[in-house]
Amino acid sequence: MIGTAIDVKLPRLQGALPGPKAKEVIALDERHISPSYTRSYPLVAKRGQGAMIEDVDGNVFLDFAAGIAVVATGHCHPKVVEAIQRQAAELIHISGTDFYYPQMIELAEKLERVTPGKEPKRVFYTNSGTESVEAAIKLARYATGREKLIAFQGCFHGRTMGSLSLTASKAVQRKGFGSLLSGVFHIPYPNQYRCPFTGSSHACGDDVIAHLERVIFKKLVDPSDVAAIFVEPVQGEGGYLPAPPKFLRDLADICSRHGILLVADEVQSGMGRTGKWWASEHAGIEPDIICIAKGIASGMPLGAMVARASLMNWKPGAHASTFGGNPVCLAAALATMDLLEGGYIENARKVSERLKKRMQGWIGRYRTVGDVRGLGLMLGVEFVTDRESREPAHDLRDRIVERAFHKGLLVLGAGENTLRLCPPLLVDEEQVDFAAGALEESIAEVERAA
Repeated sequence: MIGTAIDVKLPRLQGALPGPKAKEVIALDERHISPSYTRSYPLVAKRGQGAMIEDVDGNVFLDFAAGIAVVATGHCHPKVVEAIQRQAAELIHISGTDFYYPQMIELAEKLERVTPGKEPKRVFYTNSGTESVEAAIKLARYATGREKLIAFQGCFHGRTMGSLSLTASKAVQRKGFGSLLSGVFHIPYPNQYRCPFTGSSHACGDDVIAHLERVIFKKLVDPSDVAAIFVEPVQGEGGYLPAPPKFLRDLADICSRHGILLVADEVQSGMGRTGKWWASEHAGIEPDIICIAKGIASGMPLGAMVARASLMNWKPGAHASTFGGNPVCLAAALATMDLLEGGYIENARKVSERLKKRMQGWIGRYRTVGDVRGLGLMLGVEFVTDRESREPAHDLRDRIVERAFHKGLLVLGAGENTLRLCPPLLVDEEQVDFAAGALEESIAEVERAA
């Protein structure tokens, strides 16, 4: 490997943040880089190893954001780096759109083996999550001959124009871009903490299903016109909200009855993050199409759209990608899958139980913690002004995120007022305990100052 190891597995801060070198980079960024990027705090990364990140000033942080749930096997895992270096020395690019190479088939076979459902599947490779969703939109329309699509309020499926038409997370993501894809309908997501209906939170999923059948299908669109329903089994940018398992099974049943394709967006929740390969597995459903990216290649740009083979019947030229399934990215993905299967998924399940149990105690301990939720190492903490009103505490959440940064812990927000924890799947109990302790201190400090 190139470079020296980061010799600690807990944070080591050397001075006030940001340091002088970080300030120089940030000033240049403001001059040269698009202002559309969102930055939560002034981290200027230099190198990473495992769950640790070192900045340009030599400060070392514990990373519980993982590049937005991307580096599933940790930063620069030796086996992933070795696979990348070996492949880069042999073949970097030739384009799977025009030619063949074995790695495309090898990864497809592995993905087919671990995705739900007994029917044979086929794989279309992409460079990102939004491209995987775009491919799913096109395939759903092509395979069914239908046009209409249904997604959920609060969902995030990407920022390119097709996927953005499904996305309903934040208005700023749509503002100023004109007309989007027509024929898209949005329905409430079964948020059990903030049920959009008058029923109890435990019946929220039933309420959403009733709304779909009695309102959407009877007043807005006939189900025979609907090509697909896109759902995140755990809503990511919407606030790390797991869908109730019964709701997902009921949704799958509705799709089956009406010939509608069920598309599971597992871009953030897949690749072992929830303690299983796919969040869909917690409900026992078998989506017709699964959208994959983020954790699939430990940081290399790769995505995939996996569909039942009987659906993926489009003709040559109907859809393609110059870089999707790049040989170097495929090599990283193959190494990643071996590591996940070799113990990291099980580790995610194990350490998450320890972390979530500690976090659930925060609801009675801190007046601003309204809800703790999630599956595996995809955990969210929702902050409120008080637990009775449940008024979202957006600014308070942001102050806690920033306070954690100054303690050496990297975390990110999700949704309006949720803090997300999505570390690499190799974190150990000591690192989990540090992260929990740093957040407890940050919450207490921010509450005292409020």
